Amino acid sequence: MFISFEGTEGVGKSTLIASLNKALSGEYDVVITREPGGTPLAEQIRELLLTPKQELMNSATELLLIYAARVQHVDQVILPALAQNKVVLCDRFVDASVAYQHGGRGMDKSQINLLTNTFVAKMPDLTFWLDLPVEQGMQRAKNRGALDRFEQEKTEFFKSIQASYRQLAEQNPQRIIRLDASQSAEQLFEEAISIIQEKMKA
Repeated sequence: MFISFEGTEGVGKSTLIASLNKALSGEYDVVITREPGGTPLAEQIRELLLTPKQELMNSATELLLIYAARVQHVDQVILPALAQNKVVLCDRFVDASVAYQHGGRGMDKSQINLLTNTFVAKMPDLTFWLDLPVEQGMQRAKNRGALDRFEQEKTEFFKSIQASYRQLAEQNPQRIIRLDASQSAEQLFEEAISIIQEKMKA
């Protein structure tokens, strides 16, 4: 089973993934991974994308770098894990590109769809969208320490991303499940694990 986790900054994806890994590992082989990243080469691309630099990165450059990392990630990590009947827990996937590069950057969604249809052989079986007021998430991100290139964006950028996630959830109700990320970590975990167990039974 391939499960992705989405949301704006500071919504608690890493905490939820760690809890689910602990709960599922007794019964399944679990692979935890992330985007951009997941392989040594893709992690190098992640560094390019997240490190603040003086040179302004073109939105198309950003999108193409993300997909370059994604192709490597899918080929080297996700597909081999699924072929071995492992559970893949992935921090961000294709929905993040739609939300951030289309919703946030204003890129044409058809360009993102073209890259997805051409290069992404497998979409998640289940996606959890952790929804939290943008200001609250940004404060959590600031409390973690130095902000990366995305985290330094303005509030309106993240509100556009959140609206894009909302639209994606409405368009894909069978796959994308909204979780209220203002709940406690324990409540989030209980809700998520219950949904996963139901999906696995089905």
